[in-house]
Amino acid sequence: MEKVIEQQLAKNLKVVEDFVDAEIERIDKMDGEELDAIRNQRLEALKKQAEQKQHWKQQGHGGYSELPEEKEFFNVTKQSENVICHFYRDSAFRCKIVDKHLNILAPKHIEARFIKLNADKTPFLAERLKIRVIPTILLVKNGKTKDYIVGFTDLGNHDEFSTEMLEWRIAQADVIEYNGDLLTPPDASKSERARPSLLTGKKKTIREKGGNSDESDDDDW
Repeated sequence: MEKVIEQQLAKNLKVVEDFVDAEIERIDKMDGEELDAIRNQRLEALKKQAEQKQHWKQQGHGGYSELPEEKEFFNVTKQSENVICHFYRDSAFRCKIVDKHLNILAPKHIEARFIKLNADKTPFLAERLKIRVIPTILLVKNGKTKDYIVGFTDLGNHDEFSTEMLEWRIAQADVIEYNGDLLTPPDASKSERARPSLLTGKKKTIREKGGNSDESDDDDW
């Protein structure tokens, strides 16, 4: 079996090498005009990327900020395609844990807008969005709710989850660009406390709080 695997790997490597050699040969045969065209296409793509990033920054992307009032939430979801909104309460310790991780993720994922709202000061919006447990992270794409992260159940059901774990869970809603394995939670190998639902990619709905006693510290409205 090991010999068969070695042969298959060698075969795959040969295919890659042949492809690279063919590309090098193709580029070597290009004249100046063809190379200039490729260079110009690349420069144009980089220019568009820079313009997009600048546009995002002007909209508040790249940072994690609190909205002063409810109506700002609707403006944000109209302006930005991807929005991550944390509903918090000053009295909830776990909200500070969420803040710590979102502050790290916001500059990394400039393609999304990271915001927070005080649920006590935004009762109309909290009721409209059926926020029942604090902390709750609302994930919005193109002005529509894609998913909720309610409490810490989907993050291993404990307070010591990693920033990568929250990043992975947010990526399940396709609101950030993610290059990792969406089927495998990053913390799965670090802790045996990861729930089976994490391994199957099962998502939690807003009305599910979970029956684990570890979630008793969440503020239930």
